[in-house]
Amino acid sequence: MGKKISRRLQALLEKVEDKDYDPLEALGLLKEMATAKFPEAAEAHIRLGIDPKYTDQQLRTTVVLPKGTGQEVRVAVIARGEKVTEASSGGADVFGSEELIDEIQKGRMDFDKLIATPDMMPQVAKLGRILGPRGLMPSPKGGTVTTNLAGAINEFKAGKLEYRADRTGIVHVMFGKVSFTSEDLLLNLKSLQESIDRNRPSGAKGRYWRTIYVASTMGPSIRVDINTLREMKLTETT
Repeated sequence: MGKKISRRLQALLEKVEDKDYDPLEALGLLKEMATAKFPEAAEAHIRLGIDPKYTDQQLRTTVVLPKGTGQEVRVAVIARGEKVTEASSGGADVFGSEELIDEIQKGRMDFDKLIATPDMMPQVAKLGRILGPRGLMPSPKGGTVTTNLAGAINEFKAGKLEYRADRTGIVHVMFGKVSFTSEDLLLNLKSLQESIDRNRPSGAKGRYWRTIYVASTMGPSIRVDINTLREMKLTETT
């Protein structure tokens, strides 16, 4: 039996044409489609021409969104000695050493991003079964294994995101809030597109970009013209 579509969503779907929208037009429509009774996020769903089962076709990296995420990011840091003090003074919301690892094992999860210093990773590794499914396991590629704690904390709080292609080659990213202006959402989306191009896996062959859709949390998907987005030249004053 097919999934029942609400009257609200059905009405919105009728407003979306089966075409590639100009990026700014798509984002304006995304904002118009956000009619839920809570502040919705703006999401991008990007299908790439890669097969992540091969190591040279995997995509996992970070992007700094120039207009931020619109979310308060709670950062936890696992370190030892003076690095714990550095994490505290650098703005970490949660910080500690072995005792924090024990608390996480017992269920503590009051953070959105976990950063660890390299020397703590052997102990952090035992949290893999807890952190992995939540996308919280620190990794060098994600910028969450580092000795520059203050810098990493500031970047993630300011709008740095880690993203990856799932096993089907699709990247799912929240790139702002619907309450942002269309222009600010476009700046964030453009930064994401440039990051994906810049980090193209070495094993990616043929057409890299397949489709890109944007949507609000509870709204319908809107297909964006990939070529127009990639050809755009934007600055933060746009």
